Amino acid sequence: MVFFHFHFTLYICVTLGCRAYGINVCGEGGEYETLTLDCPLFINARIVLDKYQVVMHSSDSIAPVGVLHPLAFHLENKADIQSLKTVDKIHEGRMQKRGPVFEVHDSLERLEATCKPLDSADQIDGVEHKFKISRTNNKSTFSIGCWLQDSCNAGLREDLTIVLRKIESQLEGFGFGWENVLYIHLYIDDMNKFSEANETYVKFITHEKCPFGVPSRSTVEMPLVEMDFSRAYMEVLVSNNKDKKVLHVQSISCWAPSCIGPYSQATLHEGILLMAGQLGLDPPTMNLCSGGPGVEHEQALKNSEAIAKSFNCSISTSAIAFVIYCSKNISSLDRLDIEKKQETILRQMKISDLQEGKKYKALEPITLYVLVSDLPKRAFVEVKPILYVEDGADAAIETITEKPCSKASCYWGFKQENWHDSCIQKCVIPGKICAIILSITSELAAKICSDSLPADYVNDNSQHSLSKGHMEQLSKFCIYLLDKAITDNNFAWEDILSLRFYIPVSLQMSVELIQSMFSNALFELSEMNQRKVKNCEEPIFNIVPVIGAGWSASSMDDVVTCELLARKS
Repeated sequence: MVFFHFHFTLYICVTLGCRAYGINVCGEGGEYETLTLDCPLFINARIVLDKYQVVMHSSDSIAPVGVLHPLAFHLENKADIQSLKTVDKIHEGRMQKRGPVFEVHDSLERLEATCKPLDSADQIDGVEHKFKISRTNNKSTFSIGCWLQDSCNAGLREDLTIVLRKIESQLEGFGFGWENVLYIHLYIDDMNKFSEANETYVKFITHEKCPFGVPSRSTVEMPLVEMDFSRAYMEVLVSNNKDKKVLHVQSISCWAPSCIGPYSQATLHEGILLMAGQLGLDPPTMNLCSGGPGVEHEQALKNSEAIAKSFNCSISTSAIAFVIYCSKNISSLDRLDIEKKQETILRQMKISDLQEGKKYKALEPITLYVLVSDLPKRAFVEVKPILYVEDGADAAIETITEKPCSKASCYWGFKQENWHDSCIQKCVIPGKICAIILSITSELAAKICSDSLPADYVNDNSQHSLSKGHMEQLSKFCIYLLDKAITDNNFAWEDILSLRFYIPVSLQMSVELIQSMFSNALFELSEMNQRKVKNCEEPIFNIVPVIGAGWSASSMDDVVTCELLARKS
């Protein structure tokens, strides 16, 4: 199938909704950019092109646009084509269309991924490369992280090619392919090479390999090389089934931005809606809104809301968590404005829904701000929402309740203190989803390491003064608190879909050292309580290097920040 500036899944929904909304099936609302050869309204026959010419209008590497010029055609009677009936039956069994969302039901037997050794070295093009691989232990949906340990000096394109091949081989080892990938975090070292990254990316992740929709994606520039990462670093969220709803709009319209890369706007899988990173783009022009970071952020939230409404939900009531990437080029005053607008806009959306008579049991989302080197299109802000969408339009969302704290074990000598709660943000849907953000500020680090840190550590504001011993103490404390938060809410380490530790480059510690600290802490936890963590050869977490991170946009200076998402299988 050839795509010309439109996506077939969106077009199907447009044709089915023509009577309800008065749009023209051939024009998608008036643009007249689509030649309709067949659709559900063509009952007797379909059009078959015998001869045509393709005239290229734009040779863009990501979304080329061409004009199809028919030269000869004929009609083909549908009743005389038995094969069409077979295809229709298959489609009826495997696909449903709801609004502008393409829903896929996998009729294949679900495969169960088991914990097995993951190779740390592999031969690609006759050259042996060393990789760092991570993988969570969830049996149905898990994340795989990969970066090249012996990065070549050739550049981002080469590093990304090798990383993509390695992840592809990992997927094949489970009997999976790119169609099993729900979401991709792509970290690169230079946003000037964004187009190079996309050109490399589409050589592996294509519509042909993902016939039911390409994965959603977030792309940011991180200080990778400064912490000894390769120039490209990827984390993929993988499911052992293909039951998903995908929104992938490529045509330009007024309702929400089209994709500026080869990815889908959002993917819904088993109650969790994973939205691609949203920029402050004006949908009709696809240009960044003028007026500064606050205006961009407001537009990014509006774009997120437009996508959420396609799934019959709202970011103001269904959001579990927001990760907001802020460019380092934003001033401290603009960061404060972003934080205020985040709260104000969500509150206004809730009020608007109430005025329209809509009644929701709203979730209270958690928010993480991450300071990054750069963003696509030189944007100031990128918003990445995660939402909970209950199956069934009439299903009510459970009210989040705080469970009484259990009597925590005193691992590594840590004992429950009242101030421990100030380290944790969480959004819990009992028995279903648990999202946690753990924040260790300089002030908290001084409390945790009070016996060895200097008295002026907090005022000194020099994160790099932390020693290896201090970081080992902090890593154990993070694992201790995470374990308590997971256990108190009746979740297990095997329920984790993704686990990231954001580490500022100002600590001046290598990724190898940081990774070994958290790995050792998890190993010691499993040794102290065998039921806590299932040991595998590879870590169940990813280390993400950042300029800064924290709960507040105005003070992204955490020593360690953790983001965790778990779901009951």
